[in-house]
Amino acid sequence: MTRSVYRFEEWIVALDDEPDAEPTVFGAQCAVCLNASDVLADEEQVAHWVRDHAGRHPSHHSYRELIQRPLRAWMPNAVNP
Repeated sequence: MTRSVYRFEEWIVALDDEPDAEPTVFGAQCAVCLNASDVLADEEQVAHWVRDHAGRHPSHHSYRELIQRPLRAWMPNAVNP
């Protein structure tokens, strides 16, 4: 018979602001047809995509903003996360 031992650890999750962190990027998705913009580093380019899409599809009024931010997870008691 085997016996399992579980050890629960506390983890911290926060935005990754290290110099080598991935950049924060943005996008948009049409909530009507689910078409989405490219992933872009400039929010104004995303707004341009929404205006362009709405212009080509006048009945599409609802959009989702898509944001990818880098996160970092570590255990506070671990040696040098």
